[in-house]
Amino acid sequence: MSDNSVRGAVRGQVLLPGDDGFDAAAKPWNVAVPQPVAAVVEAEDADDVASLIRYAARVGLTVTAQPSGHGASGDTDGVILLRTGRLDSVDVRPGERVAKVGAGVKWGQVQSAAGAHGLTGLAGSTPAATVVGYTLGGGVSWFSRMYGWAADSVLAFDVVDAEGRQVTVTAGSDPDLFWALRGGGGDFALVTGIEFDLYPAPAIYGGRVMWQGDRTPEVFEAFRELTANAPRELSVWINRFQFPGGPPMVALDLTYLGEASEGAALLTRLDKIDGAISDSRGVVAAADLGGIAAEPVDPSPARSSAELLTGLDDLAVEILSTERIDPLMNVQIRHLGGALAEPGPGTGAGGAAAEPYLLYMLGLGLPHLIEGVTAKQAQLVGELDAYVSGRKPYTFLAPGERAAAAFPEETLSRLRAIKQARDPRNVIRANFPVLS
Repeated sequence: MSDNSVRGAVRGQVLLPGDDGFDAAAKPWNVAVPQPVAAVVEAEDADDVASLIRYAARVGLTVTAQPSGHGASGDTDGVILLRTGRLDSVDVRPGERVAKVGAGVKWGQVQSAAGAHGLTGLAGSTPAATVVGYTLGGGVSWFSRMYGWAADSVLAFDVVDAEGRQVTVTAGSDPDLFWALRGGGGDFALVTGIEFDLYPAPAIYGGRVMWQGDRTPEVFEAFRELTANAPRELSVWINRFQFPGGPPMVALDLTYLGEASEGAALLTRLDKIDGAISDSRGVVAAADLGGIAAEPVDPSPARSSAELLTGLDDLAVEILSTERIDPLMNVQIRHLGGALAEPGPGTGAGGAAAEPYLLYMLGLGLPHLIEGVTAKQAQLVGELDAYVSGRKPYTFLAPGERAAAAFPEETLSRLRAIKQARDPRNVIRANFPVLS
C-alpha cells in the first residue's frame, strides 16, 4: 500500500505499520484476537468514509469498519481498518419516538438521551457496544422478548456503498439491502448512521440477585419456572460465575418493562431461595441498564462461545447446574422467545429465533488459559448436544466461526446473492463475511 495514496485519500488520521500508535489503534476490543491490518483510518465524517471506499475500490483493497472493535474475528490480513468513532451525533426525537445516531455512538449514550424522555432503545447487556455494530448483527436486547431484534426496529440506514456513493436505505428505497443490513451483518454497505424506533419506558424494574454456588440447583429450578410462563415484558438470564481465586456463585439478571410493583410480584419465587449474597432489584433508569450485568467496559482478553438451545429439561438442567465450569468465568443462559420467535412481515435477515434459550460461555483469553477454556466450552456443548440447535446468533459469533452458522440456507443464499450483486469486488468486509 502506498503511504502517500492512502493518506491523501482521507482527511482523518491514517496509521500504517511502523507508525507510533499503530499497534494500539489496530487492536480490537477483545485484545486476545490478533488483528493484522494494512492500515488504520479514523474517519472525520461520512464524506471521509466515502472517500476511503472510493480509494479502496480504485486500488483493489478491502475496508472493514469497527467503531469500538466488538465482535472482531481476526480475519483481517491486508484489510484497511476503519474507525468511525468521530461519527458521534445523537438525535433523539421524543415526539416521534425515534433516534438517529452516527456509527460511532454507543448504547450508553443513546439510553441516557432517550431515558430523559421516558423512552428506551433495544439496548443489550453492555453500554460500551456501538448501536450500529450491535444492530447489524441483529441485537439481542433486554426488551427483545417484547419487541424483537433491535435490527427490526430500524427505520433507515445511512450508508456508503461499494462505489463510494452515500445513500439512505429504507424499506421503500431498497428493500433487499434494507433486509440484509437488519441482522445480516455489515458485508453489504458501510453504515455511517442509523435511524430506529424507541419505545415507552416510563418505568423499568430489574437488577441482579446472587447466591453462593451451592444454591445453583435451586436457582436453576426457579429460572426454569419463571421462564416457563414469563410475560414478554420480563427477561431473566441465569449466570454461573467462577472468578479467578473466588468461590463459585450463581446469579439471576432481571428486567421488567413496567412498574416496580408488577415486576416484584412476578419475582416472589426468588424470595424462597435463602442465602442471597446481594439483591439489587429495584427501579432502573434506562441509562443504567448496563449496570445489571456489569460487563467490563474496557478492552480485555476473552474467549467466548455461544449456542442456541431447544429446551431445558431435567437432564439439561442437571448438566448446567452441576458440571464444574472452571476455567470459564461465566456460563450464562438467556431466556429468548416472545417476539424473537415470531417473525413479522417486516423482519430482516435475522429471521426468527425459535429456540427459547441462548447459552453463552466466557473465559479469559490469556495464553496459558485459552486451551483449557476452549476445551471446557467444547465439553459443555458436547454434553448438551441433544439441546443444541446448531444455529448461532450472528452477533455472538466468535473467531474461527463463519457467518453460515448463523442463518438458514435460504437466508444465507439470499445474503450471498445480495453481496455478490452489490459488492462483487469485496470492497467492504464484515467481521464475519457471508461468502466465507
